[in-house]
Parts: sequence; C-alpha cells; structure tokens
Amino acid sequence: MTRREFVGRALAVGIISGAPAFLRGQNLNNKLNIAFIACGGRANASLAELTLIPGRSRDQGSRRAEDAAAGPHPDENVTVLCDVNDVALDSASQRYPQAKKFTDLRHVFDRPNDFDAVVVSTAEHTHAFATYLALTHGKHVYCEKPLAYNIWETRLVRETAAKYPKLSTQMGNQGHASPARRMIKEILDTGVIGPVHEVHVWADRAWGLQDAASAEKFDKPHGFYNGIQIVDRFKEEMPIPSNLHWDLWLGPAPVRPYHATYFPGPRWYRWWDFGNGTMSDLGSHDNDVPFTVLDLWRPEGKGRRVLAPLSVEAVSPNVPVPHKELAPATMIATYHFAAAGAQPALKLVWYQGDSKPPGWVPAWGGRSCIFIGEKGMLLGNGKLLPEERFKDFKNPPESLPRSPGHWVEWVNYAKGNGPVPGSNFQYSGWTTEANHLGNVAYRTGKKIEWDYQNLRATNAPRAAPFIKRPVYRDGWDDILKA
Repeated sequence: MTRREFVGRALAVGIISGAPAFLRGQNLNNKLNIAFIACGGRANASLAELTLIPGRSRDQGSRRAEDAAAGPHPDENVTVLCDVNDVALDSASQRYPQAKKFTDLRHVFDRPNDFDAVVVSTAEHTHAFATYLALTHGKHVYCEKPLAYNIWETRLVRETAAKYPKLSTQMGNQGHASPARRMIKEILDTGVIGPVHEVHVWADRAWGLQDAASAEKFDKPHGFYNGIQIVDRFKEEMPIPSNLHWDLWLGPAPVRPYHATYFPGPRWYRWWDFGNGTMSDLGSHDNDVPFTVLDLWRPEGKGRRVLAPLSVEAVSPNVPVPHKELAPATMIATYHFAAAGAQPALKLVWYQGDSKPPGWVPAWGGRSCIFIGEKGMLLGNGKLLPEERFKDFKNPPESLPRSPGHWVEWVNYAKGNGPVPGSNFQYSGWTTEANHLGNVAYRTGKKIEWDYQNLRATNAPRAAPFIKRPVYRDGWDDILKA
C-alpha cells in the first residue's frame, strides 16, 4: 500500500475526484452548511468538532493543541437541526438559533437547498435512511458507526455512495485517523514479527444479555430496571414522555409500546430491533485496527477490490442459545480471510465482554488487540512480545502521513482540498459488513460460509432475516431502493 492509499483508501474508492459541483470555482475557505440529523448524544461531539462553540477556545476539548499534524478547527454553518427528542433539539437550537428545526428526518430533505452536508447521529436502526437520502440528494455525509443497521443496508449505502465519488463520506470511527494506527502499520512493515497470520481483538464492555451474576458485576447501570434484570421485554406499557416523538424514533422498526428500557441510549443498542450490541458498536472501532493496517483486500475484477471474510463462526459462553430480543454481552467471533498478495490467510478472533484471548494478562489492557506473526507478536499499544526477544528494537521513523483529524478529513474533501477521507464508505462499508457478520453467525447458530457477492450464507438460509430486515414499517418501506 502506498502512502496515499493508506490515508485515502483511493483504490477502494476507485477514483480521486475534484471538488463537488456546488463548490467548483468557489473559495475553498467557504463554510459548509450542515444538517445535523440527531443533535444530542454523539452528535454533540460532531457539533463541537465542526463548529466553534461560543465561549470555548479553538483548541479546547480537542487534540489540536498538542498534535502538530492536526489541522485547524473547522467552523462550519449549522443550518438544520433534527431530533425526535425535543429536549435535545431545543438545547442545540439555543446554541445555533439560526438553524431550522425538524423532528422527522424524512422532512429534512423537503428543503435540500438549505444544506450541503449531513451529519447522522441517530440510533443505529435509522442510520441508513438518513444517509441514503443524503447521498441521493447529493450531500456529503458523516455517519456515526456502524454505517447501517444490517448487511443489506450497509451494502446499499456503500454502492449508492460509489455513484457519487465527489461526495465526501466518513464513518464515525474516529480512531481510524489516529497516529496509533499509523505507528502499528509502520512497525509491521519493518517485518519484525514476520507475516501476520492471526489477530485477536478484545473489548471488555459487557453490556447485554448474560447470567444474573455477570450482569450484577459488569452491567449494573444498564442491565437493570428498578432493580430487575433486563432479560426480555417488560410487559407493562409506560406513558410516552412528552418530549419524545416515539413513533418517529421507532422509524422502520416494528411497533412496540414505549418503555424506559429502550430510550435513551445506550439502552436501545442491546435490542435486536434497534441495534446489534457491542459487536457493531465497539467492533467498528477495534476491528478497524487490523482492517486498517493489514492488506486483506482481494481483487474482484475490473480493478475493484473486496474486503470480506470467507467464513464466520460466533458463540456466547453464557448465552449459548440466541435470544430473540436481546444481544449477548459476551461473544467470541472467529473470522477467516483468504490470502491476499503478501498477506497470508488470516484468522481474526473478536472477544467482547467477559472473554479474552489465550495468554491474556491484565498488562495487555481491557480493550486492545494482538498481532501474531511468524517471529513474534505485537500488541495494539506498539509493544513487541516476548519483550526479551525485541529489547533492542527501535520504532521506525514516521513514514506514513498523519491525519489532520477525522472530521477535518471529511470537511477538507468536501471542499475539494485533500484526499478521500480514510473511513469513507467504500472502506467502512466493507468493514461494517464484516462486523455485522459476527452477529449473523451467532444468531444463525452455525459457522457460516459467506458469499459476499450475493449477500448470503451459502450453508445457512436461516441467516437471511439477519442479513436484511424482513419488513419495514409503512412510511419507511419505500425509501431504500436496491
């Protein structure tokens, strides 16, 4: 991989394009007009990174003050705010009083001339709807992770974005732009541990369904309601809070009565109807390390490349039979990738919750990864193992360009000034599919053989409803066009 490919994933996109049409001939210092679809929770991070909030210094709350590679803080225009929670909407509106307000994301696109770009920070099950509408209206898109709720939606978003290569796209796995990713690749490129044939990735967050003792230990703030462990839907109906547009929050998901165990986040993310638990959330961050620094891309023909596993198997030690409603807290997913060029066939194992890789010790950290090569191992913090063998190793000098910042990449390309963002949808679409496959394999209950071209598990037809939502609710069922 060349330096430019590493930063921009230009080969994955297939083209490096000029400025979008609305910016051609304009001063590149012009501000983007941005619509924020969801403006509480995670959206507050994007608002802080994309605007200069009155009363805060340019560098306050960011890494720019200490990072020489970081670009200047963007200060774009917020022209639209949309949220199903009136409290979040009103709070953001006080900071950005000039912005138009909406509660239904579909109506944001009734006035597409009001904005050039969209930031999507809704709950996972509506990511694809806001993102797809933005793309098809010719808008740049920054979407929080995971890119979409399931594999079919993710593929649709990636293929739709490919039709608009001049649009700037970025998924919100901010670590992709970190100097640490570059450092890991620079160390591996020295050949110090030899070709990597195995990677173990772990995240010790244990939110979700589990036995009562584990829930008490690992998930007490989130896994209980009024002292009762959440192991299924609560039967009683609760009045919908006056500030919440519950029907709009449900969006395409099946109707169910409101209950405080679903809203606000992160409560919703453990329910299959709305999210996919830790796998799609932290997997978007942590599996991104091997996906970024190892070249797992296979040629697909016509100059295109694909990043997809051959097979996936997943189990949960304390929830061996998948629950129809709730994602497991603890899960182990094993992926097998084909050899690609100089990269040998790879076994990638993901551990979430109360599970760790063989040989794990507390010094390795509660959330990290380890690369296993023919000559040794490399931890995600850059430490080589066994330490005695590599005591004389010196980290190589920086050879890969550092990112100016995750949000800065997105803004720069939108203004025609910089490479394709690193986690653009032609990259993050593939990695999101791979992460979702871990849950598909778990819910299917068997090792699945993956046919990425046709989006199916060749040996497991029962996986189909986990790959694509069988039914979308009226009013949402005619938006996503295959």
